[in-house]
Amino acid sequence: MQYHPENEPQHIGLSVNEGVSDVPIVNPYARPRRKRQHFFVDEYTDAILKGDMTMLSRAVTLVESSLPSDQATAQAVIERCLPYAGKSIRLGITGVPGAGKSTFIDELGILLTRKGHKLAVLAIDPSSERSKGSILGDKTRMERLSTDNNAFIRPSPSAGSLGGVARKTRESIILCEAAGFDVIFVETVGVGQSETAVHSMVDFFLLLQLAGTGDELQGIKRGIMEMADGIAINKCDGNNVEKAKVARSQFQNALHLFPPHESGWSPEAITCSAVEGNGVPEIWDMVERYIDFTKENGYFNEKRTRQAKYWMYESINEHLRNHFYQNETIEKLLPRFEEQVLKDEISSFVAANKLLETYFKIIKD
Repeated sequence: MQYHPENEPQHIGLSVNEGVSDVPIVNPYARPRRKRQHFFVDEYTDAILKGDMTMLSRAVTLVESSLPSDQATAQAVIERCLPYAGKSIRLGITGVPGAGKSTFIDELGILLTRKGHKLAVLAIDPSSERSKGSILGDKTRMERLSTDNNAFIRPSPSAGSLGGVARKTRESIILCEAAGFDVIFVETVGVGQSETAVHSMVDFFLLLQLAGTGDELQGIKRGIMEMADGIAINKCDGNNVEKAKVARSQFQNALHLFPPHESGWSPEAITCSAVEGNGVPEIWDMVERYIDFTKENGYFNEKRTRQAKYWMYESINEHLRNHFYQNETIEKLLPRFEEQVLKDEISSFVAANKLLETYFKIIKD
């Protein structure tokens, strides 16, 4: 018991009660955090091929991990799953913020699962540049799909590296296809750069747009419009119906101004309402017509072959980049050269060349 002089008899009218002891910072009733289980490659592969969603989620976590041991296991699992992949329809979905991508995916996804399809949704969630954290809230916005046994939703943080996440998303597609999912949705961040990466891993690229936001074509990058195989003008409901119809005409006319697609397909613009469900079945019909059309003229397989080649080179570039930055000598030299650049003692280009020369010398020796 602590001594308090205020409780002495001479101090009439003063008394200090015994206080409450400090509350521990850590909850004493909290259960210790379970360590992540580690499985063998065969265990992952066998479970994925049986459609085990829990093991599929764990395998995707391995793919997203930056730990060298996890990456080695992930690559071995992907290699085993590769012969069972490639049998799905891959649909990329992009659009401006607020276009209703998550609501649209929820509506279209439910339509497909009711038809007997198994759907996997891979959503790239933007990360904070300051905290590097992500909300990963796409799953909460897809209320019906998140409880559908025939749907698998996996949000992934972009973590400031769209290229790296895009490669991991492509690897996740392989795992999902091996698990029996015959339709794969890839939802983009919607910031410009990610569209190109996602376009290079899907069969059909859908651009979701809005009407009644001013000049409908003003904020659209020509590159994204040229990549689109179809455009859906969402929120065609209530007082927005006429505006959506006008926007559809504008987009359809704009599509005719672009060079013809290599596939020979003529992109279409369709109005829809993800909230009411109007126009959503027509959009899936358009996707199926595109798949049939490109399979018939041979473009479907040609595009997938080209994509595989593209990702081979992307993987090489990423591995070389990681190998450079993970080199011990380079790690020690980087702060020194960075300081010299900041003090204008040497230029950025000279610093980069010296670092690369050092790196290549190390590799050579």
